Amino acid sequence: MIVRARPHWLYLLFVRRGSLVHLILQQQLFVFAVACAVVAAHGQLLHWKVPLNASPFSLIGIALAIFFGFRINASYDRYWEARKLWGSILVESRNLARKASTCVAPGSGLRPFVLGIAAFAAALRNQLRGDPGLNGLGDLLPRDFAASLAGARNPANLILLWLGQRLAEERAAGRLEPILAHAMERNLDELSLAMGGCERILGTPLPFTYSVILHRSSYLYCVLLPFGLVDAIGLMTPLIVCFVSYTFFALEALSDEIEDPFGRAPNDLALDAIVAGIEASLREMLGETPAPLPKPDANYILS
Repeated sequence: MIVRARPHWLYLLFVRRGSLVHLILQQQLFVFAVACAVVAAHGQLLHWKVPLNASPFSLIGIALAIFFGFRINASYDRYWEARKLWGSILVESRNLARKASTCVAPGSGLRPFVLGIAAFAAALRNQLRGDPGLNGLGDLLPRDFAASLAGARNPANLILLWLGQRLAEERAAGRLEPILAHAMERNLDELSLAMGGCERILGTPLPFTYSVILHRSSYLYCVLLPFGLVDAIGLMTPLIVCFVSYTFFALEALSDEIEDPFGRAPNDLALDAIVAGIEASLREMLGETPAPLPKPDANYILS
């Protein structure tokens, strides 16, 4: 995720980081070369004057802009839903840790349970990014239980099961009232619901055909556009075509990035920072001093 203060409006016109220019530079150069060739040939293709003007492109451009709007909205819905799900994970983790700290009788293993909640968030992040299941868990789980998670397909779900078993043990030992155990089980249910929501987003990408149609339409529009503008604006054709194609190509690249909000692209969710924030909150509730939270790098990217 790009995290930075909004720069001055003049600097914002020329900012490179976060503009996606590096991702669409080749497409831009291709369209610019085509536009220059059309201008040099005076709108002719193999000695045949292409009979196009700006009128059809106005109608097609409106339809294409609406199509792009649907595409970016669909991708942003996935991004925003993923952010809300991780927000609920943060809230439910704090609620569960607070209840464990105040409702469980002294003498129980409070610290392993609370750190296990942080381990769930870290394990879920690893699953969503395709990383090894125990990556970044450190000392959050007991060594024997962590060893049993090696090779598990869904370690986050197994951690939730382990947390539920700990609640059952505390209830059976009389250190946790049944009604309080039921309330804490509801928090575990909310964590499981958020995990399922994240898995739904990850496992159901936008239809591939949708992207193919949009990609072909935008390229065809930008390649044909110089033939419709050359007679009207002449040497300004490459500049206008590049401006139009930048809008289309940049929106397409952005929608591709945020379609999978759990990745490591600059505009994806900063899951490492979110997980570190959850762990820091829980360690503070245990009376410990948490590690410093991650900060954006030199390119203003927070992972």
